[in-house]
Parts: sequence; structure tokens; C-alpha cells
Amino acid sequence: MGEDLDFDILVLGSGAAGLGFALEAPSDALIAILSKGSLDQGATNWAQGGVAAVLSEEDSIDSHIADTRNAGAGLCDPEAVQFVIERGADVIRWLVSLGIELSWAAGAEESHWPPDLTLEGGHSHRRIVHAQDATGRAVQACLENTLAQRSNVEVFEGSIAVDLIVRPDPATGKPRCVGAYVLDIESGHIRTFRSRAVMLAAGGASRVYLYSSNPTGASGDGIAMAWRAGCRVANMEFTQFHPTCLFHPDAGSFLISEAVRGEGGLLRLPDGSRFMDQFDERGELAPRDIVARAIDFEMKRLGVDNVFLDISHKPATFITEHFPTLYKRCLDFGIDMCKDPVPVVPAAHYTCGGIMVDLRARTDLAGLYAAGECTFTGLHGANRLASNSILECLVFARAAARDVGEALATMPAPPELPAWDESWVRDSDEEVVVSHNWEEVRRFMWDYVGIVRTNKRLARAKHRIDLLLNEIQEYYANFRVTSDLVELRNLVLVADLIIRSAMMRKESRGLHYTLDHPQSDTAAPLRNTVLVPDDRTDDGTS
Repeated sequence: MGEDLDFDILVLGSGAAGLGFALEAPSDALIAILSKGSLDQGATNWAQGGVAAVLSEEDSIDSHIADTRNAGAGLCDPEAVQFVIERGADVIRWLVSLGIELSWAAGAEESHWPPDLTLEGGHSHRRIVHAQDATGRAVQACLENTLAQRSNVEVFEGSIAVDLIVRPDPATGKPRCVGAYVLDIESGHIRTFRSRAVMLAAGGASRVYLYSSNPTGASGDGIAMAWRAGCRVANMEFTQFHPTCLFHPDAGSFLISEAVRGEGGLLRLPDGSRFMDQFDERGELAPRDIVARAIDFEMKRLGVDNVFLDISHKPATFITEHFPTLYKRCLDFGIDMCKDPVPVVPAAHYTCGGIMVDLRARTDLAGLYAAGECTFTGLHGANRLASNSILECLVFARAAARDVGEALATMPAPPELPAWDESWVRDSDEEVVVSHNWEEVRRFMWDYVGIVRTNKRLARAKHRIDLLLNEIQEYYANFRVTSDLVELRNLVLVADLIIRSAMMRKESRGLHYTLDHPQSDTAAPLRNTVLVPDDRTDDGTS
């Protein structure tokens, strides 16, 4: 049996959203932060590009808003976009005040404002604040270093939440989140975490696909837990496929940053010819969905495994100074960016839909907040603009922290909760079931619900996922919980939400492209795809 642990605030996730929230939450609140592995193993630490913010006199809030909405293909929520973009400069100044190490213009002192700004696809101005080509690592390190100075925060590494705990609110009788059951991965036991408020910052679900740029923990845990607890989700059909993941058998999930194309990198076919100009007048600087589809089309047309990203026409000093991490990593695989084109393929990269939240990061469930990639805020619409993600994480994390700070004193203390009962389950003697199902769902999601979709492919995927949902639920009900089983259970549920959402959208828009409906539906009103846990579909626009 596990133990009961009491906190004022429970944070599930240790990336930019989770740590940013904890740093801005009341300093007298006792806070627990849970991380599957070490604090730095989430997606934030992997982010290469940067943080989008309007800092240049040549740029404007209106321009950033227009770029965001243009990338979002008509589905961005204007209020959410305004809310986030207007707070960009403040977020950067906050990070600088915490001591983040950013790239500054050549010859400029670090006190010179603004920091160095680079360009990425879909942006009309240089507005990407970066730390060379490892911005996420700099953000993560900055937040971790600041967090280490806080005495009110306790970190639990090697811990994965199994499910949120919901009980009636003593004042209203309505459902309220009062904590979570958490698996201690090392001991294998479940502990009960009780809290007044819970922040879900558990990241996205790109590992639902066979090829992904994300760390292995991106299994949609937050989305799945919130859904089971009664929260709506929206726009799950919109998974962003990053156009340029390094293609090498030993490279794993190594991303070739958007900034390489922003700084002049060219996409080439195996014969050396360019092709992006045939698909979009912006060429390599077109939004990611267009670039990913173009690469997918050319790979299928030619029957090749990859295309190439070439920046070797730039001076060697430019490449090594701007992309030191990428340069060194490619050298590990025998690829010299200064001389050789880099083999690349698209890979699932970012979940644009998720748990529905308001501008205070509040979910449908009292006491439960959410921020980061597990959420649907309305910012991204049908396609995320490059480098808007960490910005969104921090804006909504700080908004949630302010709301919690105002309400924490009036939030009810969590009730006594029963311990997790594992007396009737047994250790599995068929672990192969978990590993086989894990591979099966990721492969058919790639084949049937990938960059290009059809009605037939989606129907096949739905049939397969229904079988897996039943099989895994039966397995979960009878065997002791493991971290692999927790992730698989969540992964399959999120796959189902993606498939259902994709089947509902009878048009091509943004990241959702179907051969059966290749055009956007201009006759029907624009709507988000909203799913409700009791299987009713919300008919309203979110």
C-alpha cells in the first residue's frame, strides 16, 4: 500500500508550464511537483527554436496576431490570441529577470535590449528569442535553478499519475478535483496525493504516432486523465508534424530546428533539386503543415525514405555559431552541415488540441487547472505557429498561478480518501501484451491517421482502436499497474479522441488533410471539434 501525502497544490508535469506555474503560485503554499523521470526529461528541454515575442520596433502586436491567425487557418480564438501575444514581451523580461541565458546580438552587452531575434516559418518579422539552437534547454535550466531556491516546493521524480481524484465539492455538491493517485515507479506502489488545487501540465500526445520528435513520455497522460475526470477536449484532429526530423537509424527523435529554414536552409530532393516553390510561394518559410505535406507528397511520389535539408551554402562559421547543438549532433552521425545536406523526414511534433481551458487556465472541473501542450486554449487553431508554444505555456501558467493565488484560501481542504486498493490484482505474466499493443497503435495511427487521411483509413483506425480499448481496459482491471501500462492506457484513449475528431471534420483545414474532402468548407460556419466525456458532441463554437 502507498502513503497519503497532503499539499495545497499538486502539479503534474515538470516542463515550462508546470515549473512556471509553481514559481508564480503563492510562496506560502505547499506545492508538490511530479515528474515521470528527472525534471528535465519533458518536451521543454528538447525545444530548439525559441520563444516568439514582439520586441523589435519594426515588429508589432498586430503583425504577430495576424501571423498566428493565418497559420491557424481560421480557427484561432481572437481573444486567446490577443491575450497571449500581448504578454510576449513581459514573459521574456520575466525570464531575463530569472537569469535565463539568451543569445544576444553580436557585440551587444546582455543589458542591451532586445536579445537577438531570429526568423522562423510563418513569421513575417524576426521575433524569435532564442538561446542559440537550444532554447528549451535554457528555459528549463532557468526555471529549475529558480525553483531550487524555493523552500515551499517538493519535487517527486519517478512518479506518474494514474488518475485524478474527483469528489463532490462540500459547498456546491458539484464534482471537484482533490488530488491524484500516483504510481511510484521504483517501488511499484500507488500513493494518494491530496490537494486543494491541481495543475495539469503533462505535455502532448505525439508518441501516439510511430515517428515523433518528442520524448518518450509524450503519451497524452494529462488529456486522458482530464477526459476520464469529466473534462471536454477540443480539436484533437490537429497534430502538427514537424517537417524536418533527422533521418538516421541511430538518431532516435532528433529534430532539425525550424530556424535552419528560417536562416536560409533549403529543402532538396535526392537529385538535389528544390521543390517547395511548387507548393507555396513562401517556399521553405511556409507554415509547417504545408511543408510537411509537401515532403510527404514527394516521398510518396518518388518512393524515397527521406528528403534533404541543405544549409551548406552558408559560411561554416555562420552554421557553427547559429546551430552548435545541431552541428555537433549531426557530426555524431557522420553528417557535416557545413558540407552535406541533412536527411530529414516529417515526424509528429505537437498536439494542437487538448483539454479545454479558459483564459485563467481553468478546466471544466473545479480545482483543476491545465496549461501547456495538453490544453486547447484557442491560440493555435488548426495549426500552431512556430515558437508560440513555450510562450503559451508561460502565459497560461502565470495566469493560472494568479487565479489560484486569489482563490486558494477559499478552496476547500480535500476530504479523507481511500487508499488505492491493489489487493485483488496480480503481477502480469504477459508483458508482451503491453509492448505489442503499444507498437500496434502507434503504427496504425501513422498509417491511417497521419499527415494525409481518408474516410476509409479513419474507419479502419476506429475499428482497431475500439478493439484495443476493450483489451487494454480488461488488462488494466486485472493486473498490477506499471508505468508502461499507465502510458499505454492513456495513449490508446487519446488515439481514440484523435480518430473521432478527425472523422467529424468533413473538410481539409490546417493540419487535418483528407483526400475525401481536400478543400476547406467555406459554406459552413467555422467550428472547433469539441468532444464531451458522455459521448455527446458540443454543437456550439468554443
